[in-house]
Amino acid sequence: MDLIVSRDGDGWQATYGDKRWRCAIGRGGLRAAREKVEGDGASPIGRWPIRRVFYRADRIAQPASPFPVSAIDRLDGWCDAPSHPEYNRQIRLPFAASHEELWMEDDIYDIVVVLGHNDDPPVPGAGSAVFLHIARPGYTPTAGCAALSREDLLAFLALADPSSHLVFSDAA
Repeated sequence: MDLIVSRDGDGWQATYGDKRWRCAIGRGGLRAAREKVEGDGASPIGRWPIRRVFYRADRIAQPASPFPVSAIDRLDGWCDAPSHPEYNRQIRLPFAASHEELWMEDDIYDIVVVLGHNDDPPVPGAGSAVFLHIARPGYTPTAGCAALSREDLLAFLALADPSSHLVFSDAA
């Protein structure tokens, strides 16, 4: 069974079986994966495998999950430099090329679910770091990820099975 992210009136929802949760997506809306480019803020339409889960052990207990789970620390990051050999990969800081820090002051990366978008192998410029993470207050748009409340994300991870994927759907 998959976690399906789709439109719900003026907003977005994520459904998993009979569960339904409010959700946020990218500020660029949904975009066909073949049209996605680095920095467009769009969430890629398609079915994406869940690779692993990161969490902040100083803020939450290890989430229950069928996916590999590991704690992050202040030196964890994600390369978003299309010309770098580590593009769309976890990296260690300090890192000279463009990157995103996974250890954030706010709580949105207290849980980070890594999706298998543009990673097998990464195509330079086709988009990096599509995650499922914690939503900001008011479910404001993400940089291209999906976001649920902390409670809903923990509930999904506890219910998921190892074959679960995240689907960004433009179906009405």
